[in-house]
Amino acid sequence: MGKAEQTRQYIIEKTSLVFNRKGYTGTSLTDLTKATGLTKGSIYGNFQNKDEVAIAVFEYNLGLITADIRKEVNSRQSALDKLLVYPRYYRSIYKSVMQRGGCPILNTSVESDDTHPVLREKVSNAIRSWKNNLVNIINKGMEQGEFATDIDPGKYADLIIGLVEGGIMLSKITGDPCFILNAVEDVEHKIETEIAK
Repeated sequence: MGKAEQTRQYIIEKTSLVFNRKGYTGTSLTDLTKATGLTKGSIYGNFQNKDEVAIAVFEYNLGLITADIRKEVNSRQSALDKLLVYPRYYRSIYKSVMQRGGCPILNTSVESDDTHPVLREKVSNAIRSWKNNLVNIINKGMEQGEFATDIDPGKYADLIIGLVEGGIMLSKITGDPCFILNAVEDVEHKIETEIAK
């Protein structure tokens, strides 16, 4: 990695918490310079504008979660165990997610839905990718005889995503972890009793 790429990565990592906590609109150039210890010129010498930093930071924050989930999913053999990674993962990391300011998908979704089309598209793609991963696991489980064959994989994928993200949002806004913990418990129950044979 060259010096310019190292500087870009440094800026992304140092500003990742700021953007996730304060959002795109709430994050100022002063916030970026404080977080990095760099000048405005150094930041804009590596990124064209705040939009470009925000997009790179969203991808970085998302990658922190998706890389861990992918690793866990890939380490499991059965489709049931792969699907159960999702509620168990969010149960185990909800504290660190809250400490980082919440889920980057949720945070960026709320802020960018009407105001930032590029970020909105990035979030939309992330959600579609998550849904596709869940659908693929469920389809594989149906093919292997682990899961009921009369279920709608897309519907259950939507339900899993909605419960997880809704639980995170409610826990974040109230400061009460019961919402995300109850949500992932419900997801686990649905997987074990409605999806699995």
